Amino acid sequence: MTGVSKIPAPMTKFLQRISGSKPVRRLADAVLHRYASTRIARLDHLDAAAIQERTLRYLLQYARHTRFGQDHDFSSIRNIAEYQKRVPLRTYEKFWADYWQSVFPRLKGITWPEFIPYYAMSSGTTTGATKYVPVTRQMLESDKIGALTNLSFFLQQNPRAPVFQGRIFFLGGSTDLKPLADGSAFGDLSGITARELNDVLRPYFFPPPDIALMGNWEQKVQMLARESAELPITVISGIPSWMLTLFEYLKRETGKNRIIDIWPDLQLLIHGGALFDPYRSVFREVVGSERVKFQDTYPASEGYFASEDPRYGMLRLIFDHGIFYEFVPVDELEKDRPTRHTLLNFETGVNYAIVVTTCAGVWSYVVGDTIRFEQKNPPLLKFTGRTKYFLNSFGEHVISEEVEKAVAEAADATGAQVVDFHVGPVFPSRPQAPGRHRYLIEFRKEPGDFDAFVRKLDDVMQHQNHDYHAYRVGSITLECAEVCVVPPGGFGEWMKSRGKFGGQHKVPRMDNSGRITQEIVDFLKLSMRP
Repeated sequence: MTGVSKIPAPMTKFLQRISGSKPVRRLADAVLHRYASTRIARLDHLDAAAIQERTLRYLLQYARHTRFGQDHDFSSIRNIAEYQKRVPLRTYEKFWADYWQSVFPRLKGITWPEFIPYYAMSSGTTTGATKYVPVTRQMLESDKIGALTNLSFFLQQNPRAPVFQGRIFFLGGSTDLKPLADGSAFGDLSGITARELNDVLRPYFFPPPDIALMGNWEQKVQMLARESAELPITVISGIPSWMLTLFEYLKRETGKNRIIDIWPDLQLLIHGGALFDPYRSVFREVVGSERVKFQDTYPASEGYFASEDPRYGMLRLIFDHGIFYEFVPVDELEKDRPTRHTLLNFETGVNYAIVVTTCAGVWSYVVGDTIRFEQKNPPLLKFTGRTKYFLNSFGEHVISEEVEKAVAEAADATGAQVVDFHVGPVFPSRPQAPGRHRYLIEFRKEPGDFDAFVRKLDDVMQHQNHDYHAYRVGSITLECAEVCVVPPGGFGEWMKSRGKFGGQHKVPRMDNSGRITQEIVDFLKLSMRP
């Protein structure tokens, strides 16, 4: 895999000048469709297991002289079994403590031989701290292949879709990255990707660099709506909650109620970063046309793992772009020697923790996500959740430890005593409404001031979680949480009704779907505490 190629400045300016012409855009579409046809044919005929073994051998050879490679004797590893014997599973926290923290950000030669230009900032570790995930030049190329593969699946089913005759709207984070001491920078992965977009391609994409740079989401979304309202948008990609917010601003800007009336050329809506099922009916209503296709994708800070294949209606693992996968049964994850499956021997119907070795210098890295394969050939999967309790219904990446800390500090600050609690999402009932978290709390002693309790809870969540804070700005995507008081013994009665009272049974702390949360509310006939 190679780095990002550079085109000479005079040629770049020339290509930018002609790119807006209709003949050039038609040619660009023809080239893209040809690529898509070739790409999908390649995926359909490749031996996935053989490609994976070849990928691992390449990565081991490339990184054999790094500190990590020498510690694990990469030079003598001959096959997958030897690799799994030499290299144990590691979480981000383990990589950080053992290899990265003492030298950060100067990681060249530690787990990857080359200079690392970027670090993707991601919340949601088990420590509650922000992660800095390495993004190498090779990983940028890998992510680009993942994105093009996703688009290729759509184009194969829609061979006349005029994608490049309009604009592709990439709704991502700010490209205003923060510099580090070694000349690298850190920030949102979507911002890194947008910043690395080749200048020749910029006329086909939106937003332009000046808007992409904006860091204030509330101001940025208004500008995005204003500037895109008159553009021929053909594709939009983003996190569902962000897109709904943008759509509301578009409706205000134009006075129109349907996105298809604002963007009549819209062909495809690519969603990722959160569960889409609760949003589907809202999106269908606000978009206003069955012609616009919805397509799922599975990107992460650690790599672009899967894209939806419309022929099957499920995510399809991408296996030929510099990532080697292992799959560990979730119930074995905490064992000293868990079973580690690959594409050669995985099983369908098993809930696996996904483990990756990548061209960004992570080795048998436990991502923290869980998946379940539905089919072997091609490898089709469903995202099933996180290895621990979590909330990511709106892209906020909240974990159990963060919620527990927020509840504890809010109780301490207001003199309350908490017996038990549960938290889940409340999804928007209409396109313009933000979502929120609903806390169901059984108190032994209620807070003296409920408003102060909620404010403290929200403040702690924003302080410890970067993503939660970003979505809470202006309450346009995620509004302040609500609290429902569970009467004494209420959780026990609900657990009893489910046949799970006493013993080792516990009240589920978090529910990302919101179904369990609503079940408890309905069972106990709870309402929001004023």
